[in-house]
Amino acid sequence: MIDSYASADDVAVAIAGARAGADVVRTMYGQRLSRIDKGAGDFATAADVDAEKAILGIIRAARPDDAVLGEEGGQHGDADAVRQWLVDPLCGTLNYAAGSMLVAVNVALRDGPAAVADPFSGEVFFTDGETAWGRREEADDVLLTPTPATGLVDVNLDPPFASAPGFRAVDLLADPEFVERFRPRVVSTTLALAWVAAGKRAAYVTHGGDLSQSVHFAAGIALCRAAGCTVTGIDGAPIGETGRGLVAAADDETHGLLMSMIRSRS
Repeated sequence: MIDSYASADDVAVAIAGARAGADVVRTMYGQRLSRIDKGAGDFATAADVDAEKAILGIIRAARPDDAVLGEEGGQHGDADAVRQWLVDPLCGTLNYAAGSMLVAVNVALRDGPAAVADPFSGEVFFTDGETAWGRREEADDVLLTPTPATGLVDVNLDPPFASAPGFRAVDLLADPEFVERFRPRVVSTTLALAWVAAGKRAAYVTHGGDLSQSVHFAAGIALCRAAGCTVTGIDGAPIGETGRGLVAAADDETHGLLMSMIRSRS
């Protein structure tokens, strides 16, 4: 059981951190930004770096003894610390650099509260680890309620294809049953996981290895779990060190359909 007092405080830190990063991302949008090459076609921008600094400032002020793993700055503090924050200051950098507003700011306490901010809609999705909520400025918090009603499934098509040749997410799109039942979307940001929790997507599918402690995925996975989604790896196993990829679905039926299609393609 999560300590309610500590959890409430950590939720506030997660929300404040995500909002601080979102403010930077929104403010710097549209500017000519320097790029930092990461190799293999990947890069960060000055907005990624500045947003992470803003988030770290919030966490350090509120939780000076906690460790932080940042997408851009790497490890701060003991990597084996019991309390470690996972920070992705701008998920969807390529979108952002191309002038698209489909991005997210992810802040998660490992195995605890988490928040995902949409810098351009003003929405913040957050969880105390047990329940998930959505918040807009000057509006009441709304309980996140997943539903398959949209029929929209977001599929991550970005390389590297860590689960190939056994499975590539792109293969799912060729399944006749998928085409009949769902409509694919590709937003190329883990904001889509928050949308699954909020009922804006029926499911999200990505290849890969263990994503449970990934700065990119930890916050979104926490939201989906707390909202009551069905969340496993692409092999149906629990997310964790032995898991592969991610299937986060609004309900058991949608998850079962997608797993059937994935197994037939693997």
